[in-house]
Amino acid sequence: MLGGSRCISQHCNFHCSAHQFSTILAASTLTSNSSFKNFRIRLRNRNSNSSCLSNKVCDFGVNCVQPKSSDTQSSLLSETLSQSGTDEEPPSERLPILTGGIVALGKFDALHIGHRELAIQAAKRGIPFLLSFVGMAEVLGWEPRAPIVAECDRKRILSSWAPYCGNVMPRELQIDFSKVRYLTPCQFVEKLSKELGVRGVVAGENYRFGYRAAGDASDLVKLCEEYGLEAYIINSVMDTNQISGALNCNDGKERGQVSSTRVRYALHKGDMKYVSELLGRNHRLILMMDDQERFTSERNRLSAPKSCLLNLAPKEGLYENCSVLIDKNVIPCRVIVDTTDIHLECYEVDSFSCVTSQDLKVFGIDFGSPELDGVQIL
Repeated sequence: MLGGSRCISQHCNFHCSAHQFSTILAASTLTSNSSFKNFRIRLRNRNSNSSCLSNKVCDFGVNCVQPKSSDTQSSLLSETLSQSGTDEEPPSERLPILTGGIVALGKFDALHIGHRELAIQAAKRGIPFLLSFVGMAEVLGWEPRAPIVAECDRKRILSSWAPYCGNVMPRELQIDFSKVRYLTPCQFVEKLSKELGVRGVVAGENYRFGYRAAGDASDLVKLCEEYGLEAYIINSVMDTNQISGALNCNDGKERGQVSSTRVRYALHKGDMKYVSELLGRNHRLILMMDDQERFTSERNRLSAPKSCLLNLAPKEGLYENCSVLIDKNVIPCRVIVDTTDIHLECYEVDSFSCVTSQDLKVFGIDFGSPELDGVQIL
């Protein structure tokens, strides 16, 4: 493999909705053993006009926000949360953060171990970014569905990838899909080069891009060469469970690799061990506590309607080996998911009183052993 990682001290905060939180936890012990294919593309000199680039970044619909420090789990909620766009910097200030970076290309909805591998390879070659699109469902008319990862939880997960990425947290670029939907593959790469000023890209072998997915990985390599960018194509991280037949998936890109489709399938089946293997961490369910009257508690049980969920819950059933974390203390619990509500039951009444005594804003539950990952309630 080529190149070493470049370390930087600044981090990029992510565009989140209200009631967001950020914690940094130890990275998962699961690792990817995917093989790596390298396409080294010669880097040409580019004459860039900074003022021109600054004016075009907004047109590209990019959202990249500079964060505040989040080095400990005890950071106050008021110091780590922000309303959408309130911290956003003007294009002229954002541009130096983007210039010279290595962009990983993908959907990044589940932030699973395949996505983490893309970030790792990007970090080996420069400042790592994840390039994702927002507003795809609205533009394409897809039926709305709950995300696998709550928007407010994405920064915590990317922070946990830092040890894999040369102690650099990958940043996330969010691009308005409506602004790039009709771009040809050539036009898309041109925008990456001329408007964002990236130095190179990393993509999976099955990556497709451009209007109607007209371009594939080989096209990406050729176009990057034309525009003086480096291009790195990596092999997919494969799912060792190999459940392709059970997925009933018509996706032509399905070759047995780790995917968000597989994560959704595992959640639908309630197989949380499998979910953890795909994600490289425990699945974290986030509830927004915007109306305390909607929550009920008795003895050692706290109940909340599913309408409070910010991301996808597993199938209905009883789940042992769950946990919550309050003031750095891990509290084991069980979770019951029924048709309308989520119920959290602490094994000890004293532990439950610790939960209900908090002034909760966002409530998180981890499905899995506390040793792999923790949960924080803020």
